[in-house]
Amino acid sequence: MLEHGGQLRAAAARYGIPLDRWLDLSTGINPHPYPLPHVPLSAWARLPQEHDGLEDAAAACYGTHDLLPVAGSQAAIQALPRSRPRSVVGVLSPGYAEHAHAWRSAGHEVLELADHEIAARVDQLDVLVVMQPNNPTGILFTHEQLHDWHARLAARGGWLIVDEAFIDATPQLSIVPPHMPHGLIALRSLGKFFGLAGARVGFALAHHELLMRLREQLGPWGVTGPARHVAKVVLRDIEWQEATRVRLTSEGERLAQLLREANLTPTGGCALFQWVCSEKAHDLHQALARRGILTRYFDEPRSLRFGLPASEAEWERLRAALSECAA
Repeated sequence: MLEHGGQLRAAAARYGIPLDRWLDLSTGINPHPYPLPHVPLSAWARLPQEHDGLEDAAAACYGTHDLLPVAGSQAAIQALPRSRPRSVVGVLSPGYAEHAHAWRSAGHEVLELADHEIAARVDQLDVLVVMQPNNPTGILFTHEQLHDWHARLAARGGWLIVDEAFIDATPQLSIVPPHMPHGLIALRSLGKFFGLAGARVGFALAHHELLMRLREQLGPWGVTGPARHVAKVVLRDIEWQEATRVRLTSEGERLAQLLREANLTPTGGCALFQWVCSEKAHDLHQALARRGILTRYFDEPRSLRFGLPASEAEWERLRAALSECAA
């Protein structure tokens, strides 16, 4: 099991601080989750039903009917490496580590590539995996770059996988067309922008043939009935989505400014998190943790990812802690 953000119980045990006294900034999840609708008893009492409106709601939101609901995008991340023969796979690094881990575990050759290395190496690959925007660096690729890489890979039967877990705050950056071509795969999730990580709802967007293979591999009832019901409501609420984009963009800028004021100018980021590279990252991570503030620490490169506080009291708590720790 790889390390992820949100490990509050482990942090509470390590630092001797009760769970309810932590400020968790380690995940990049929207701290203002979608207000849950009523879930009817039938959603709990019956087996989940496909084509109950969820697929149509997702198609309207994402711009294509070429999609498959999955138990969080993590389910697709683990299934895709088992859907093709042994391949040479390039994975953007630093990035969401589960991608490289899944491909290696399935027996593929994995090359971890920095963003500036991809263009020169893409013709040596069978599969390229990128995140858009990247987690944790916030790096973005142009549509021209992505289309070029897809065309070069697909011409040889290869795949371009674009993990769009953090793209909902800037949907205009999505690579998804109305009809997904062979060799292009996108992943979406309700966990980050909608703040519903616990629901475990995601989508694989790809050509129909690959979706059918994934469906067979993953089996029936991949998304629970209650989660399907909530997801339908969430994806159809365009007004909430538009208001949330404005709010998160503003709060992302506020977080970047707060970090700059603490002499921690972000190296990158997006609306939901800011990323700070520093040789002192580990010391700062521990100093904040001793004050009950959990950040996401990365060894390579040494860096911290800061998510958004949820309230004015939390913003002030972070500001005060940074003034003490980062001085």
